[in-house]
Amino acid sequence: MSMNNKQRWMGGVVLLSGGVLLAALLLKGKEEIHQNQVETAPTEQVQQKGKMPSTGEAVQLQPLTVDVATEKRLLEEQKRSREKAVAEQEAKAADFLRMQQQAEADAARKAAEEYAAQNARRNAAQESSDNIPPELVQDDKTKAQDKAADQKKLDQQKQAQQQKLEQQKQVQKAEAEKKLAEQKRQSAEADKQAAEEKKRKAQEDAKKKVEAEEADKAEKAEKKKAEAEKKAAEEKKLKAKEEAKKKAETEKARALLEEGDDSKQWMVQVALAANEANADAVAAKLRAKGYKVTKSPTSKGVRIMVGPSKDRDTADSTRKKINADSSLGMKSAWVIEWVPLDQR
Repeated sequence: MSMNNKQRWMGGVVLLSGGVLLAALLLKGKEEIHQNQVETAPTEQVQQKGKMPSTGEAVQLQPLTVDVATEKRLLEEQKRSREKAVAEQEAKAADFLRMQQQAEADAARKAAEEYAAQNARRNAAQESSDNIPPELVQDDKTKAQDKAADQKKLDQQKQAQQQKLEQQKQVQKAEAEKKLAEQKRQSAEADKQAAEEKKRKAQEDAKKKVEAEEADKAEKAEKKKAEAEKKAAEEKKLKAKEEAKKKAETEKARALLEEGDDSKQWMVQVALAANEANADAVAAKLRAKGYKVTKSPTSKGVRIMVGPSKDRDTADSTRKKINADSSLGMKSAWVIEWVPLDQR
């Protein structure tokens, strides 16, 4: 019988004997508990009221032998004794289990010692392989095969892990290269967009500058044009005003000169002013004295005249009066024959 079979057989015997002993102990404990319960059941004596059938005498009730408090105390003591018995049985079972485990350990140790001693004897005597028990040879082969298979499996797992690590490294490297290329592409696109944005902004700035310059030029031209138009309008207005004034004076002079049947008129020319302002000043003095004053522009200046008169004598009398008036200071007045413009 091989050493392993011996160990299995001894272990089985120990387990079987331990199981039988444990079952016996548990059964004994249950019987003791049941017996204690039966013995501790309370007994009460009850006496009935009435007469005995034979004698016909009354039966008197007897007092209880044990009171309630005592009964409770007895029940508590019985309960504690039962719990103690159960605890003792459990302790015995635990001790038996420890003994069983110790026996199994001793059997295993003894089997190991015997196996070691047997191997020592076989090595010392240099026994041949024929004398080795077939079970041990088979066990050694199985162990060697198992060990070789485990080593091979371990090597395969290790190789698979290394391959997996290499693949992961390659994948990570490829992902890193891909990510770097993507970053470069994004950076190039960003630079391109920035350059395009800069170019577009420069074009917009140049366009805005040109537009601003053109707007400024247009504004200046418009302003200059408006000023020119305003100046022309003012000049035109002034010219129209002067022409209207001259026309009014001419019409007035003609109306004055054309009074009566005779087309010839006599005027007293008082002075020849260099400009319109001087002519207005002289005319104002004469009008203040009650004279009718007529102005007529010529190539040499503005002529200031008093009249008209229908005959020369009347005109000459007026001349003498003007020359004699020292307040006017016009001693160089003279009489002229005046012909209206439309009759010349």
